[in-house]
Amino acid sequence: MNKSQLIKTLAERLSISMEEATIIVSTFFDSIKEALKNGKRVEIRGFGSFKIKEYQGYTGRNPSTGELVKVKPKKLPFFRVGKGLREYLNQK
Repeated sequence: MNKSQLIKTLAERLSISMEEATIIVSTFFDSIKEALKNGKRVEIRGFGSFKIKEYQGYTGRNPSTGELVKVKPKKLPFFRVGKGLREYLNQK
């Protein structure tokens, strides 16, 4: 499912316009992104949690040329599945 499919599903289930559903979905994702950008952890009970992991810079090697390359420090989002979602996915 992609973002536009999510918007369409929300609009159909709640009997609202596509524009309203777009605003709701965009606000939801923007709020999560902003919280993560500010270093906060986002937890959605029964679904999972998001947090940012910070990685230090290091010296790597370009595999095709063998040249040494400096890799900058970076932040990456990390998702941890919640108990409710894990149990739902593993039902028989």
